[in-house]
Amino acid sequence: MNNKYLYWITFVAINGGLLFGLNMAGISGANDLIADKFSLSVSKLGTVAGFLMIGCLIGALFTGNFTDRYGRKKVMIATAVLYIISSLGCSLATGFTMLTIFRILSGLAVGATSVVGPMYISEISPANKRGMLVSFNQFAITIGILLAYIFDYFLLGLSAESWRYMLAVPTVFGFLYLIFLSTSFPESPRWLLSKGYKDKALYVLNKINGNISVSDELKEIEESLILEKNKDKASFMELFKGRTGKIVLIGTLLAAFQQITGINAVIIFAPDILKSAGVGGDTALLQSMLVGLVNVLMTMVALWLVDRKGRKTLLLWGAVGMLLALAYLTYAFAGEAMSNIGVLLALLVYISFFAASYAPVMWVIISEIYPTKIKGLAMSFSTAISWGCTFLTVYFAPIIRSELGDEYLFAIFGGFTLLAFIFVKVWIPETKGKTLEQIEKELKL
Repeated sequence: MNNKYLYWITFVAINGGLLFGLNMAGISGANDLIADKFSLSVSKLGTVAGFLMIGCLIGALFTGNFTDRYGRKKVMIATAVLYIISSLGCSLATGFTMLTIFRILSGLAVGATSVVGPMYISEISPANKRGMLVSFNQFAITIGILLAYIFDYFLLGLSAESWRYMLAVPTVFGFLYLIFLSTSFPESPRWLLSKGYKDKALYVLNKINGNISVSDELKEIEESLILEKNKDKASFMELFKGRTGKIVLIGTLLAAFQQITGINAVIIFAPDILKSAGVGGDTALLQSMLVGLVNVLMTMVALWLVDRKGRKTLLLWGAVGMLLALAYLTYAFAGEAMSNIGVLLALLVYISFFAASYAPVMWVIISEIYPTKIKGLAMSFSTAISWGCTFLTVYFAPIIRSELGDEYLFAIFGGFTLLAFIFVKVWIPETKGKTLEQIEKELKL
């Protein structure tokens, strides 16, 4: 196995995840500045933060079809260009409408990345490393979130226009991503074979596998594609029929639970939540950096465990830890005697268990359980539903906090986390250590 080459192309692919994280969390330190600049109400601030997810939903919904038609690499290049344009547009915004439009455009790139990144990595990865390598995409997202907090912290005191610099940061990383993709980055060998480019696919497989023979792997992929060709072309409605419909439902519900348990509301509004607990503005952003650091470190734990302990085990333990943290946060904000340290620690516990479970494992599972024939469509659909849930979570979070209080927000997230535990326990299959073709045969698709 040519690990050096495999890790290089994985590194290039996960740069999209890095930009994903930068765009998601970059606005966290800018919320108050943007609200003051454009005299935004709580609802409009939720719109600015949440409408990125509308773009994500649209981007995710159509990306699967584009990846199947034009290839994974071209879609990644398109997202890099979108990251650059949208970041510049947000930083130069002259009003609420312009800012919202470019946030939606940024969301298109994030939504597309959330589909094509895990898809590409799953297709170039050997079975025994696939869980870890796909999880690297989530690891990159957490690094992007941490970098966003760090940049926001150091840019905060520059001027009343500091928010423009905060939102411009992804431009630099977008250019780097575009350069990486345009140099020595290969197309997915499975996609190349599906389009009849056998020599090119063989070349990529040989580079990835080094001195190891790829004949068995090539034969297995070709047999799988032959079976797919003998079936009718997948349609959108096929996602909801028979055995396929059940698998898509399982993957889609898992994608929804990843978001309605509250992670992006916590990430985006972490400084505001800490302020509600009595922490000062600069200190709140500094503590948010700690939240981002823990997010990165615990994702590293997931990278180590996902191919050792299995996907389902991580999801179950993750739900338990998240539920305990959310229960404490509900109690703390509902009571009169609140501990600042206690709230921070509970947020760190919540982030830790999420980062080591639902954050990477959801992407691993949906990239594994959908067969080649419907993978593009199914991943797009599941990811679009996930982004729809993210939008609802982020849009309504500030409204719930303002009208009802933080305790109600955390109680709602806790209820969904309990449902997620039950769902995983009953419905999620274990896919650890199996090739994509084995998983497809076992699911009888």
